Amino acid sequence: MKDTPGWASPGSAPSDGQEPGASHPAGPTVRPAGQQPADQPAANPQSPGTKWSKEQPPPGQWSAPAGPQNPGQAPPPPPPPPSGPGWGAHPPAGPGGGHPGGPTGHGGYGRYGGYGPPGGWGAGWGGPPPAAKPGVIPLRPLGVGEILDGAVATMRTYWRTVLGISLTVAIVTQVFVVLLQGLILDGSTDTAALGDPAATVDEQLNAMGDAMRASGPVLLITLLGTITATALLTAVTSRAVLGKPVTLKEAWRDARPQVPRLFGLILLLMLIAAGVVLACLLPGILVGAAGNSDAGDALMAFGILGSIVLVLWLLIRFSLASPALMLEKQGIRKSLGRSAKLTRGSWWRVFGIQLLALIIANIVAMIVVVPFALLGAALSDGGVGGLVEAGGDYGWTYLIVSGIGSVIGSMITFPIAAGVIVLLYIDQRIRREALDLDLARAAGLQGYGSPTPGTTPGS
Repeated sequence: MKDTPGWASPGSAPSDGQEPGASHPAGPTVRPAGQQPADQPAANPQSPGTKWSKEQPPPGQWSAPAGPQNPGQAPPPPPPPPSGPGWGAHPPAGPGGGHPGGPTGHGGYGRYGGYGPPGGWGAGWGGPPPAAKPGVIPLRPLGVGEILDGAVATMRTYWRTVLGISLTVAIVTQVFVVLLQGLILDGSTDTAALGDPAATVDEQLNAMGDAMRASGPVLLITLLGTITATALLTAVTSRAVLGKPVTLKEAWRDARPQVPRLFGLILLLMLIAAGVVLACLLPGILVGAAGNSDAGDALMAFGILGSIVLVLWLLIRFSLASPALMLEKQGIRKSLGRSAKLTRGSWWRVFGIQLLALIIANIVAMIVVVPFALLGAALSDGGVGGLVEAGGDYGWTYLIVSGIGSVIGSMITFPIAAGVIVLLYIDQRIRREALDLDLARAAGLQGYGSPTPGTTPGS
Protein backbone atom coordinates (compact mmCIF):
# COMPACT_ATOMS: atom_id res chain seq x y z
CA MET A 1 0.00 0.00 0.00
CA LYS A 2 1.12 3.56 -0.53
CA ASP A 3 2.76 5.35 2.37
CA THR A 4 0.54 8.44 2.22
CA PRO A 5 -1.09 10.36 5.08
CA GLY A 6 -4.39 8.88 6.13
CA TRP A 7 -4.09 5.80 4.00
CA ALA A 8 -0.99 3.84 5.25
CA SER A 9 -1.55 0.92 7.57
CA PRO A 10 0.21 0.73 10.96
CA GLY A 11 3.77 -0.54 10.73
CA SER A 12 4.18 0.01 6.98
CA ALA A 13 6.87 2.65 7.20
CA PRO A 14 10.11 1.81 5.33
CA SER A 15 12.64 -0.03 7.40
CA ASP A 16 16.19 1.09 8.00
CA GLY A 17 18.45 0.10 5.17
CA GLN A 18 15.47 -0.53 2.84
CA GLU A 19 14.23 1.33 -0.18
CA PRO A 20 11.09 3.37 0.54
CA GLY A 21 9.21 1.74 -2.28
CA ALA A 22 9.51 -1.77 -0.94
CA SER A 23 6.52 -3.17 0.92
CA HIS A 24 6.36 -5.97 3.48
CA PRO A 25 3.54 -7.70 5.29
CA ALA A 26 2.42 -6.18 8.53
CA GLY A 27 2.48 -9.45 10.55
CA PRO A 28 4.85 -12.36 11.03
CA THR A 29 5.95 -14.23 7.93
CA VAL A 30 5.59 -18.01 7.46
CA ARG A 31 8.73 -19.45 5.97
CA PRO A 32 9.40 -22.91 4.53
CA ALA A 33 10.55 -25.66 6.79
CA GLY A 34 14.22 -25.67 7.51
CA GLN A 35 14.70 -21.95 7.39
CA GLN A 36 15.30 -19.89 10.49
CA PRO A 37 13.58 -16.63 11.31
CA ALA A 38 15.41 -13.41 10.55
CA ASP A 39 16.18 -12.53 14.16
CA GLN A 40 17.76 -15.98 14.98
CA PRO A 41 21.25 -16.82 13.83
CA ALA A 42 21.41 -19.31 11.01
CA ALA A 43 23.75 -22.27 11.03
CA ASN A 44 25.67 -21.06 7.99
CA PRO A 45 24.61 -17.67 6.45
CA GLN A 46 27.05 -18.18 3.59
CA SER A 47 25.78 -21.62 2.55
CA PRO A 48 24.87 -21.93 -1.14
CA GLY A 49 21.27 -22.98 -0.51
CA THR A 50 20.14 -19.96 1.47
CA LYS A 51 18.80 -16.75 -0.08
CA TRP A 52 18.86 -14.61 3.06
CA SER A 53 21.12 -11.60 3.14
CA LYS A 54 23.31 -10.70 6.05
CA GLU A 55 21.44 -7.44 6.53
CA GLN A 56 17.99 -8.16 7.90
CA PRO A 57 15.32 -5.77 9.24
CA PRO A 58 15.64 -4.93 12.95
CA PRO A 59 13.90 -7.39 15.23
CA GLY A 60 11.77 -4.74 16.88
CA GLN A 61 9.62 -4.35 13.77
CA TRP A 62 9.76 -7.77 12.13
CA SER A 63 9.54 -10.05 15.17
CA ALA A 64 9.45 -13.83 14.69
CA PRO A 65 7.19 -16.29 16.53
CA ALA A 66 8.40 -17.43 19.92
CA GLY A 67 8.53 -21.09 19.03
CA PRO A 68 8.78 -23.31 15.96
CA GLN A 69 5.97 -23.07 13.48
CA ASN A 70 4.44 -25.73 11.27
CA PRO A 71 4.20 -24.97 7.54
CA GLY A 72 0.42 -25.10 7.52
CA GLN A 73 -0.17 -23.14 10.69
CA ALA A 74 -1.86 -19.75 10.32
CA PRO A 75 0.08 -16.75 11.61
CA PRO A 76 -1.14 -14.91 14.71
CA PRO A 77 -3.26 -11.83 14.14
CA PRO A 78 -1.46 -8.51 13.62
CA PRO A 79 -1.27 -6.05 16.52
CA PRO A 80 -4.26 -3.77 16.98
CA PRO A 81 -4.04 -0.31 15.42
CA PRO A 82 -3.15 2.59 17.69
CA SER A 83 -6.07 4.30 19.38
CA GLY A 84 -7.13 7.84 18.49
CA PRO A 85 -6.99 9.72 15.20
CA GLY A 86 -3.66 10.42 13.57
CA TRP A 87 -1.52 9.47 10.64
CA GLY A 88 -2.46 5.97 9.55
CA ALA A 89 -5.25 5.51 12.13
CA HIS A 90 -8.32 3.92 10.59
CA PRO A 91 -11.76 4.95 11.86
CA PRO A 92 -13.88 2.24 13.50
CA ALA A 93 -15.89 0.00 11.24
CA GLY A 94 -19.43 1.02 10.35
CA PRO A 95 -22.58 -1.06 10.37
CA GLY A 96 -21.85 -2.41 6.90
CA GLY A 97 -18.36 -3.60 7.68
CA GLY A 98 -16.64 -0.70 5.95
CA HIS A 99 -16.00 2.89 6.94
CA PRO A 100 -18.75 4.64 8.87
CA GLY A 101 -20.80 7.43 7.48
CA GLY A 102 -23.52 5.79 5.39
CA PRO A 103 -25.96 2.89 5.27
CA THR A 104 -23.33 0.58 3.75
CA GLY A 105 -20.63 1.85 6.05
CA HIS A 106 -18.71 3.94 3.50
CA GLY A 107 -18.61 7.63 4.35
CA GLY A 108 -17.97 10.25 1.69
CA TYR A 109 -15.14 12.70 1.65
CA GLY A 110 -15.67 15.51 4.09
CA ARG A 111 -18.50 13.69 5.91
CA TYR A 112 -18.39 13.20 9.65
CA GLY A 113 -17.38 9.64 10.37
CA GLY A 114 -15.93 9.17 6.90
CA TYR A 115 -12.64 10.43 5.55
CA GLY A 116 -13.07 14.06 6.63
CA PRO A 117 -12.98 15.90 9.94
CA PRO A 118 -13.78 15.98 12.76
CA GLY A 119 -11.90 13.13 14.37
CA GLY A 120 -11.34 11.13 11.18
CA TRP A 121 -8.45 10.88 8.78
CA GLY A 122 -7.01 14.28 8.10
CA ALA A 123 -8.46 15.85 11.26
CA GLY A 124 -7.00 19.31 11.76
CA TRP A 125 -6.80 20.07 8.01
CA GLY A 126 -10.30 21.56 7.62
CA GLY A 127 -9.16 25.17 7.03
CA PRO A 128 -9.26 28.21 9.30
CA PRO A 129 -12.06 28.61 11.83
CA PRO A 130 -14.97 30.94 11.01
CA ALA A 131 -14.38 34.63 11.62
CA ALA A 132 -15.79 36.28 14.70
CA LYS A 133 -19.09 38.12 14.23
CA PRO A 134 -19.83 40.42 17.15
CA GLY A 135 -22.33 42.48 15.16
CA VAL A 136 -24.01 42.53 11.76
CA ILE A 137 -20.97 41.41 9.73
CA PRO A 138 -18.14 38.89 10.24
CA LEU A 139 -14.74 40.44 10.90
CA ARG A 140 -13.09 39.48 7.62
CA PRO A 141 -13.19 40.64 3.99
CA LEU A 142 -16.83 40.79 2.92
CA GLY A 143 -18.66 39.61 -0.16
CA VAL A 144 -21.33 41.53 -2.02
CA GLY A 145 -24.16 39.64 -0.36
CA GLU A 146 -22.68 40.15 3.09
CA ILE A 147 -22.46 43.92 2.56
CA LEU A 148 -26.08 44.13 1.45
CA ASP A 149 -27.18 41.77 4.22
CA GLY A 150 -25.26 43.84 6.78
CA ALA A 151 -27.06 47.02 5.71
CA VAL A 152 -30.44 45.30 5.98
CA ALA A 153 -29.48 43.63 9.29
CA THR A 154 -28.56 47.04 10.73
CA MET A 155 -31.96 48.40 9.78
CA ARG A 156 -33.69 45.33 11.21
CA THR A 157 -31.69 45.11 14.46
CA TYR A 158 -31.67 48.82 15.29
CA TRP A 159 -34.96 49.65 13.69
CA ARG A 160 -36.03 52.16 16.32
CA THR A 161 -32.96 54.33 15.88
CA VAL A 162 -32.67 53.81 12.11
CA LEU A 163 -36.31 54.47 11.32
CA GLY A 164 -36.37 57.39 13.76
CA ILE A 165 -33.48 59.08 11.92
CA SER A 166 -34.82 58.25 8.46
CA LEU A 167 -38.38 59.31 9.27
CA THR A 168 -37.31 62.63 10.80
CA VAL A 169 -35.01 63.56 7.93
CA ALA A 170 -37.50 62.39 5.28
CA ILE A 171 -40.39 64.39 6.77
CA VAL A 172 -38.35 67.60 7.00
CA THR A 173 -37.02 67.13 3.48
CA GLN A 174 -40.40 66.42 1.91
CA VAL A 175 -42.07 69.33 3.68
CA PHE A 176 -39.57 71.72 2.09
CA VAL A 177 -39.94 70.02 -1.29
CA VAL A 178 -43.75 70.18 -1.26
CA LEU A 179 -43.77 73.83 -0.17
CA LEU A 180 -41.19 74.72 -2.81
CA GLN A 181 -43.11 72.97 -5.58
CA GLY A 182 -46.53 74.21 -4.51
CA LEU A 183 -45.68 77.84 -3.77
CA ILE A 184 -42.85 78.74 -6.15
CA LEU A 185 -42.12 76.23 -8.88
CA ASP A 186 -45.66 75.21 -9.85
CA GLY A 187 -46.61 78.50 -11.47
CA SER A 188 -43.19 79.59 -12.70
CA THR A 189 -42.31 76.69 -14.96
CA ASP A 190 -43.70 75.80 -18.36
CA THR A 191 -42.65 72.42 -19.73
CA ALA A 192 -45.55 71.87 -22.10
CA ALA A 193 -43.28 72.33 -25.12
CA LEU A 194 -41.42 69.12 -24.26
CA GLY A 195 -44.47 67.07 -25.25
CA ASP A 196 -45.43 69.18 -28.28
CA PRO A 197 -44.05 67.82 -31.59
CA ALA A 198 -44.81 71.12 -33.30
CA ALA A 199 -42.72 73.18 -30.83
CA THR A 200 -39.66 74.94 -32.17
CA VAL A 201 -36.14 74.24 -31.00
CA ASP A 202 -36.05 77.45 -28.95
CA GLU A 203 -39.30 76.57 -27.21
CA GLN A 204 -38.03 73.12 -26.33
CA LEU A 205 -34.73 74.53 -25.05
CA ASN A 206 -36.64 77.02 -22.90
CA ALA A 207 -38.82 74.22 -21.56
CA MET A 208 -35.74 72.15 -20.74
CA GLY A 209 -34.27 75.15 -18.92
CA ASP A 210 -37.46 75.55 -16.89
CA ALA A 211 -37.43 71.86 -16.01
CA MET A 212 -33.80 72.05 -14.86
CA ARG A 213 -34.48 75.16 -12.79
CA ALA A 214 -37.46 73.42 -11.20
CA SER A 215 -35.62 70.19 -10.45
CA GLY A 216 -32.39 71.85 -9.29
CA PRO A 217 -33.72 73.18 -5.93
CA VAL A 218 -35.60 69.94 -5.30
CA LEU A 219 -32.44 67.92 -5.88
CA LEU A 220 -30.48 70.26 -3.63
CA ILE A 221 -32.95 69.85 -0.76
CA THR A 222 -32.99 66.10 -1.26
CA LEU A 223 -29.19 66.05 -1.29
CA LEU A 224 -29.01 67.97 1.98
CA GLY A 225 -31.44 65.53 3.57
CA THR A 226 -29.44 62.58 2.29
CA ILE A 227 -26.23 64.04 3.71
CA THR A 228 -27.80 64.52 7.12
CA ALA A 229 -29.25 61.01 7.17
CA THR A 230 -25.94 59.52 6.04
CA ALA A 231 -24.05 61.35 8.78
CA LEU A 232 -26.38 60.07 11.50
CA LEU A 233 -26.70 56.55 10.10
CA THR A 234 -22.92 56.21 9.78
CA ALA A 235 -22.66 56.30 13.57
CA VAL A 236 -25.42 53.70 13.86
CA THR A 237 -23.79 51.33 11.35
CA SER A 238 -20.37 51.63 12.99
CA ARG A 239 -21.91 50.63 16.33
CA ALA A 240 -23.85 47.81 14.67
CA VAL A 241 -20.59 46.29 13.37
CA LEU A 242 -19.38 46.01 16.99
CA GLY A 243 -22.72 44.70 18.22
CA LYS A 244 -23.24 47.66 20.52
CA PRO A 245 -26.60 49.43 20.93
CA VAL A 246 -26.96 53.08 19.99
CA THR A 247 -29.72 55.58 20.57
CA LEU A 248 -30.76 58.56 18.49
CA LYS A 249 -29.17 60.89 21.04
CA GLU A 250 -25.85 59.02 20.94
CA ALA A 251 -25.83 58.98 17.13
CA TRP A 252 -26.40 62.73 17.01
CA ARG A 253 -23.70 63.35 19.63
CA ASP A 254 -21.16 61.36 17.60
CA ALA A 255 -22.08 62.92 14.26
CA ARG A 256 -22.69 66.55 15.23
CA PRO A 257 -19.03 67.75 15.26
CA GLN A 258 -18.47 66.45 11.73
CA VAL A 259 -21.74 67.52 10.07
CA PRO A 260 -20.43 70.97 8.95
CA ARG A 261 -17.38 69.32 7.40
CA LEU A 262 -19.63 66.80 5.69
CA PHE A 263 -21.63 69.60 4.08
CA GLY A 264 -18.36 71.21 3.00
CA LEU A 265 -17.23 67.91 1.51
CA ILE A 266 -20.41 67.53 -0.54
CA LEU A 267 -20.18 71.15 -1.69
CA LEU A 268 -16.58 70.63 -2.79
CA LEU A 269 -17.53 67.48 -4.71
CA MET A 270 -20.31 69.39 -6.48
CA LEU A 271 -17.88 72.16 -7.44
CA ILE A 272 -15.39 69.59 -8.74
CA ALA A 273 -18.10 67.92 -10.84
CA ALA A 274 -19.24 71.30 -12.21
CA GLY A 275 -15.65 72.21 -13.09
CA VAL A 276 -15.16 68.91 -14.93
CA VAL A 277 -18.36 69.40 -16.93
CA LEU A 278 -17.41 72.97 -17.84
CA ALA A 279 -13.91 71.93 -18.91
CA CYS A 280 -15.33 69.19 -21.17
CA LEU A 281 -17.94 71.49 -22.76
CA LEU A 282 -15.69 74.56 -23.15
CA PRO A 283 -14.06 73.49 -26.47
CA GLY A 284 -17.45 72.98 -28.10
CA ILE A 285 -18.72 76.28 -26.73
CA LEU A 286 -15.71 78.17 -28.04
CA VAL A 287 -15.83 76.55 -31.49
CA GLY A 288 -19.56 77.22 -31.78
CA ALA A 289 -19.07 80.83 -30.72
CA ALA A 290 -16.42 81.19 -33.43
CA GLY A 291 -19.03 80.45 -36.11
CA ASN A 292 -18.48 76.75 -36.83
CA SER A 293 -21.73 75.39 -35.44
CA ASP A 294 -21.39 71.83 -36.84
CA ALA A 295 -17.97 71.29 -35.30
CA GLY A 296 -19.14 72.95 -32.11
CA ASP A 297 -22.11 70.62 -31.83
CA ALA A 298 -19.87 67.57 -32.38
CA LEU A 299 -17.43 68.76 -29.73
CA MET A 300 -20.32 69.43 -27.37
CA ALA A 301 -21.60 65.88 -27.84
CA PHE A 302 -18.17 64.41 -27.10
CA GLY A 303 -17.80 66.80 -24.19
CA ILE A 304 -21.06 65.61 -22.64
CA LEU A 305 -20.01 61.96 -22.91
CA GLY A 306 -16.56 62.71 -21.54
CA SER A 307 -17.94 64.72 -18.64
CA ILE A 308 -20.30 61.89 -17.68
CA VAL A 309 -17.44 59.38 -17.60
CA LEU A 310 -15.08 61.65 -15.66
CA VAL A 311 -17.70 62.74 -13.13
CA LEU A 312 -18.73 59.13 -12.52
CA TRP A 313 -15.10 58.10 -12.06
CA LEU A 314 -14.49 60.91 -9.57
CA LEU A 315 -17.68 60.23 -7.61
CA ILE A 316 -16.80 56.56 -7.13
CA ARG A 317 -13.18 57.38 -6.31
CA PHE A 318 -14.31 59.80 -3.58
CA SER A 319 -17.39 57.85 -2.50
CA LEU A 320 -15.73 56.60 0.72
CA ALA A 321 -14.73 60.10 1.82
CA SER A 322 -17.95 60.54 3.79
CA PRO A 323 -17.46 57.56 6.18
CA ALA A 324 -13.74 58.39 6.44
CA LEU A 325 -14.63 61.92 7.51
CA MET A 326 -17.28 60.79 10.00
CA LEU A 327 -15.49 57.81 11.57
CA GLU A 328 -11.84 58.92 11.44
CA LYS A 329 -12.66 62.52 12.36
CA GLN A 330 -10.64 63.68 9.37
CA GLY A 331 -10.72 66.99 7.55
CA ILE A 332 -12.14 67.43 4.06
CA ARG A 333 -8.85 67.17 2.19
CA LYS A 334 -7.59 64.16 4.17
CA SER A 335 -10.90 62.33 3.81
CA LEU A 336 -10.71 62.73 0.03
CA GLY A 337 -7.20 61.31 0.11
CA ARG A 338 -8.31 58.39 2.28
CA SER A 339 -11.11 57.54 -0.13
CA ALA A 340 -8.76 57.69 -3.11
CA LYS A 341 -6.34 55.36 -1.32
CA LEU A 342 -8.98 52.85 -0.27
CA THR A 343 -10.57 52.63 -3.73
CA ARG A 344 -7.28 52.38 -5.63
CA GLY A 345 -7.32 49.13 -7.57
CA SER A 346 -10.93 48.40 -6.52
CA TRP A 347 -12.83 50.99 -8.54
CA TRP A 348 -14.95 48.50 -10.47
CA ARG A 349 -15.81 46.52 -7.35
CA VAL A 350 -16.86 49.63 -5.41
CA PHE A 351 -18.82 50.87 -8.42
CA GLY A 352 -20.61 47.57 -8.93
CA ILE A 353 -21.64 47.19 -5.29
CA GLN A 354 -22.92 50.76 -5.07
CA LEU A 355 -24.79 50.42 -8.36
CA LEU A 356 -26.42 47.19 -7.21
CA ALA A 357 -27.44 48.78 -3.90
CA LEU A 358 -28.83 51.82 -5.74
CA ILE A 359 -30.89 49.63 -8.07
CA ILE A 360 -32.30 47.56 -5.20
CA ALA A 361 -33.11 50.63 -3.10
CA ASN A 362 -34.83 52.40 -6.00
CA ILE A 363 -36.86 49.33 -6.92
CA VAL A 364 -38.09 49.05 -3.34
CA ALA A 365 -38.80 52.79 -3.23
CA MET A 366 -40.75 52.68 -6.51
CA ILE A 367 -42.88 49.85 -5.18
CA VAL A 368 -43.88 52.18 -2.35
CA VAL A 369 -43.96 55.54 -4.18
CA VAL A 370 -45.80 54.60 -7.38
CA PRO A 371 -49.09 53.60 -5.67
CA PHE A 372 -49.11 56.90 -3.77
CA ALA A 373 -48.41 58.82 -6.99
CA LEU A 374 -51.29 57.06 -8.75
CA LEU A 375 -53.57 57.73 -5.79
CA GLY A 376 -52.58 61.39 -5.72
CA ALA A 377 -53.16 61.71 -9.47
CA ALA A 378 -56.55 60.03 -9.18
CA LEU A 379 -57.62 62.45 -6.45
CA SER A 380 -56.42 65.51 -8.36
CA ASP A 381 -58.18 67.36 -11.18
CA GLY A 382 -55.85 66.06 -13.90
CA GLY A 383 -56.65 62.41 -13.26
CA VAL A 384 -54.36 59.44 -13.74
CA GLY A 385 -54.11 60.13 -17.48
CA GLY A 386 -52.38 63.42 -16.76
CA LEU A 387 -49.25 61.59 -15.53
CA VAL A 388 -48.06 61.17 -19.13
CA GLU A 389 -48.71 64.77 -20.07
CA ALA A 390 -45.78 67.15 -19.94
CA GLY A 391 -46.34 70.09 -17.69
CA GLY A 392 -49.30 68.52 -15.91
CA ASP A 393 -50.50 70.46 -12.86
CA TYR A 394 -52.03 68.40 -10.04
CA GLY A 395 -52.10 70.93 -7.23
CA TRP A 396 -51.73 70.39 -3.53
CA THR A 397 -53.56 67.07 -3.38
CA TYR A 398 -51.10 65.32 -5.65
CA LEU A 399 -48.09 66.94 -3.98
CA ILE A 400 -49.17 65.94 -0.46
CA VAL A 401 -50.17 62.36 -1.30
CA SER A 402 -47.05 61.72 -3.39
CA GLY A 403 -44.95 63.37 -0.65
CA ILE A 404 -46.26 60.84 1.87
CA GLY A 405 -45.14 58.05 -0.45
CA SER A 406 -41.73 59.69 -0.81
CA VAL A 407 -41.36 59.82 2.97
CA ILE A 408 -42.06 56.10 3.27
CA GLY A 409 -39.69 55.33 0.40
CA SER A 410 -36.92 57.46 1.95
CA MET A 411 -37.27 55.54 5.21
CA ILE A 412 -36.11 52.48 3.26
CA THR A 413 -33.54 53.98 0.88
CA PHE A 414 -31.67 56.11 3.43
CA PRO A 415 -30.55 53.17 5.66
CA ILE A 416 -29.63 50.94 2.71
CA ALA A 417 -27.57 53.63 0.95
CA ALA A 418 -25.78 54.73 4.12
CA GLY A 419 -25.21 51.17 5.33
CA VAL A 420 -23.65 50.01 2.05
CA ILE A 421 -21.27 53.00 1.95
CA VAL A 422 -20.11 52.46 5.55
CA LEU A 423 -19.71 48.69 5.16
CA LEU A 424 -17.78 49.18 1.91
CA TYR A 425 -15.44 51.52 3.76
CA ILE A 426 -14.98 48.96 6.56
CA ASP A 427 -14.45 46.15 4.07
CA GLN A 428 -11.75 48.06 2.19
CA ARG A 429 -9.95 48.88 5.44
CA ILE A 430 -10.10 45.23 6.52
CA ARG A 431 -8.57 44.18 3.21
CA ARG A 432 -5.83 46.81 3.22
CA GLU A 433 -5.20 47.74 6.86
CA ALA A 434 -6.34 44.71 8.95
CA LEU A 435 -9.06 46.78 10.59
CA ASP A 436 -10.69 43.56 11.82
CA LEU A 437 -8.12 43.36 14.64
CA ASP A 438 -9.01 46.83 15.89
CA LEU A 439 -12.72 46.10 15.56
CA ALA A 440 -12.33 42.87 17.54
CA ARG A 441 -10.55 44.71 20.34
CA ALA A 442 -13.21 47.42 20.31
CA ALA A 443 -15.92 44.75 20.51
CA GLY A 444 -14.20 43.17 23.53
CA LEU A 445 -13.31 39.83 21.90
CA GLN A 446 -10.68 37.98 23.93
CA GLY A 447 -7.82 36.26 22.12
CA TYR A 448 -8.71 37.60 18.67
CA GLY A 449 -5.56 38.20 16.67
CA SER A 450 -3.70 35.20 18.22
CA PRO A 451 -4.61 32.54 15.68
CA THR A 452 -3.80 28.89 15.73
CA PRO A 453 -0.99 27.79 13.39
CA GLY A 454 -2.05 27.92 9.76
CA THR A 455 -4.88 30.43 10.22
CA THR A 456 -4.91 34.18 9.79
CA PRO A 457 -7.99 36.16 10.88
CA GLY A 458 -9.05 38.71 8.35
CA SER A 459 -7.19 37.10 5.46
